[in-house]
Amino acid sequence: LAVKDPTAVERANLLNMAKLSIKGLIESALSFGRTLDSDYPPLQQFFVVMEHCLKHGLKVRKSFLSYNKTIWGPLELVEKLYPEAEEIAASVRDLPGLKTPLGRARAWLRLALMQKKMADYLRCLIIQRDLLSEFYEYHALMMEEEGAVIVGLLVGLNVIDANLCVKGEDLDSQVGVIDFSVYLKSDDDIGGKERDVQIAAILDQKNYVEELNRQLNSTVSSLHARVDSLEKSNTKLIEELAIAKNNIIKLQEENHQLRSENTLILMKTQHHLEATKVDVEAELQTYKHSRQGLDEMYNEARRQLREEAQLRQDMENELVVQVSMKHEIELAMKLLEKDIHEKQDTLIGLRQQLDEVKAINVEMYQKLQVSEDAMKEKNEIISRLEDKTNQINATMKQLEQRLQQAEKAQMEAEAEDEKLKQEYVNKSESLQNEFSQKEKQLLQLETDLKIEKEWRQTLEDDLQKEKETVSHLRTETQEIVNLKKEFLKVQEKNKQLKSICEDQEAALQELASKLSESKLKIEDIKEANKALQGQVWLKDKEATHCKLCEKEFSLSKRKHHCRNCGEIFCNACSDNELPLPSSPKPVRVCDSCHAILIQRCSSNVP
Repeated sequence: LAVKDPTAVERANLLNMAKLSIKGLIESALSFGRTLDSDYPPLQQFFVVMEHCLKHGLKVRKSFLSYNKTIWGPLELVEKLYPEAEEIAASVRDLPGLKTPLGRARAWLRLALMQKKMADYLRCLIIQRDLLSEFYEYHALMMEEEGAVIVGLLVGLNVIDANLCVKGEDLDSQVGVIDFSVYLKSDDDIGGKERDVQIAAILDQKNYVEELNRQLNSTVSSLHARVDSLEKSNTKLIEELAIAKNNIIKLQEENHQLRSENTLILMKTQHHLEATKVDVEAELQTYKHSRQGLDEMYNEARRQLREEAQLRQDMENELVVQVSMKHEIELAMKLLEKDIHEKQDTLIGLRQQLDEVKAINVEMYQKLQVSEDAMKEKNEIISRLEDKTNQINATMKQLEQRLQQAEKAQMEAEAEDEKLKQEYVNKSESLQNEFSQKEKQLLQLETDLKIEKEWRQTLEDDLQKEKETVSHLRTETQEIVNLKKEFLKVQEKNKQLKSICEDQEAALQELASKLSESKLKIEDIKEANKALQGQVWLKDKEATHCKLCEKEFSLSKRKHHCRNCGEIFCNACSDNELPLPSSPKPVRVCDSCHAILIQRCSSNVP
């Protein structure tokens, strides 16, 4: 016979005890109430079992006075691996009543359970086995697969809410002994299957809510990414505006140069006219002194005057053309300034829209938190619907009969499947032959593609050279046209963002309407609970007479107990009945608080 490894047996026993303690804690918490105190016995047993699991296979560490063997060392590693655990470690170190490392470890486990992150913290430890090997032996539970199984079981404890007072407890001197009598089977465990079904349904609902929260977080992150892209596009537009301003400054400098050239041309023409006038006057004086040959000189002078007049007219026409060009340049400058002012106004509008989008994101986050609180309150309402599961059990029996019939039909379908498998084998052989032929065709096509790619690259190089020559010949007006196109694209993106924001506002309005309805229902329930506080159920022995008719209970007059106000009535007095959609028969209702009555045995009848 093969001898079993004692460490493997210890690991299996600890894993089974962890399963039993976690299962018992979840079942008792669902029946007793979701919020648990530190005095709750199943919760104390759970912490004892977790201590034993963490102590299994610990290495002994030498110190100056004695040998230490505590679980605080590996738990202290979580602070380095998981940044969110720094708060727990700091609060545990600051607790005044703790003196031993074992007490700190117990306080750490209680705080991790209250945060609902015990499974996440221990999972980080299990992944880093190189670090764990400093504290545990190779055969320890935390180093083997059983540790991963226990971490998976701890995820189920997120259903429970625990309110534990760690500050006043004496965690250093507690003795961790497992009470096996709690986990022994009894007659009360007959309804365990029904509880398992209820717990599974509640866990499914919780997983659904968590998936919804993850989807909402993903939508919020996508909105943040879009806002970042818009900010980047705005910075690009600002840079392009700066470039346009530099171009305008260059045009103004060229305009000043043209004006200076015009003034120089005017000065030259004036000097030339003055010189011609001086020459004419000299010729007239010579004409008075000597009239011989004046006719010839006069004709030559007239010719020169005509030529100079024509030159003057040509110069004046050129000046008119230059003045008209100057006016056109000034008009173009004014139009450019108007376009720049309009673009600045649009940029200001886009910034305002970005601020509005950020404010909407903040409101979305706040409303998400409000919806999470509402979902927690709805989970409490779900516990009241557990009574309806008893009616579903009857329908389950009918479904089992139908399953038997379906199994017979399945046997017949399996015989037909075998015939179809043979046909598929024949078809697969033919397909393989066709596949080999197509592979050959692919090789030929790949060679053709390589040749075409090389030819295409040469053409692309030629095209790039031509594009470079064309880009040098483009004027500054084309840059302004490109700016207008980009501005239109920004306007289209702005319209798309507005439509998305409107859709999100409509979704938020629907969520707000649903939340308002749930809040009204919760307020009605709270008012009813406040009115019923302080009232206690009567015992069966004390309730011997009806509260309304004051007659003694008997076989003919049976007891009907109100689950809210605690009053007991007889059959004759509790005649109020209401039809319910979940029950085939009408239900009796209390006269004072209108709650459902429960029929109970009288004290005289066994």
